[in-house]
Amino acid sequence: MAQDQPSAAAMASPAIALTIGGSDSGGGAGIQADLKTFTALKVHGCSALSCVTAQNTRGVSRVDALSPEALSAQIEAVLSDLPVAALKTGMLLNRGLIAATARALAPLAIPKLIDPVMVSRAGAVLLEPEAIQAYRDHLLPLADLLTPNLHEARLLSGLPIAAAADVERAAEALRRQGVAAVLVKGGGLPELRGRDYLLAADAPGQWLIGPVIDTPHTHGSGCTLGAAITAHRARGLVLAAAVAAGKTFVEGGLRHALAIGGGQGPLCHWHPLL
Repeated sequence: MAQDQPSAAAMASPAIALTIGGSDSGGGAGIQADLKTFTALKVHGCSALSCVTAQNTRGVSRVDALSPEALSAQIEAVLSDLPVAALKTGMLLNRGLIAATARALAPLAIPKLIDPVMVSRAGAVLLEPEAIQAYRDHLLPLADLLTPNLHEARLLSGLPIAAAADVERAAEALRRQGVAAVLVKGGGLPELRGRDYLLAADAPGQWLIGPVIDTPHTHGSGCTLGAAITAHRARGLVLAAAVAAGKTFVEGGLRHALAIGGGQGPLCHWHPLL
């Protein structure tokens, strides 16, 4: 009996996306969240590790950075063989890793989402102090979309942020630093929960308002949003549509968040809304 032949859909080449960032041993954020998101959105995910964290739902107990050379080799291995259609960056702990990433990204004419993982929404610092300027010098000018939380927008813009008007001013300041578009995530302020501010070169700024999902299990929501936007960009959506679709994906993941472990659980990346 003849073997079943693969369907045309199975033989079609999927969109490919690359994530560059840190490993979360608990599986809720970082590279793991990105790859789960890519798979859920039917995009083939590739990865380049910058750091390895010892992490669970209760927090991060150790971070070990790879060498810039090791990171560069991973990125080169992927790009030399696979037609990556969009990429994102996440945790880049130090100046060397940021500079290595920027050198690899500079020649690429594909959508590049820079998630400047510096400070968690709860305020935990996730990079070395001198790396803040390295982001400004090397990565911001390469960003098709920058996705800072309020802490990160404050650090990169140098402006205080205590209200919606401050978010808008910080976004303008970041655009002046060379970023093509910026999405400031507002969840760090109670009055801005569910609200994110998008400012791009070709359109007036707009507040994107979604439902407030009442759950303590939000670990990895920022990584997941960036990965969902990247996946939709890899599949050909324009920026505004990709951002809207990414927010919808995260809302579904929060509605079905996983109450696992003894701390802050992660989003569900295979939720029924898919």
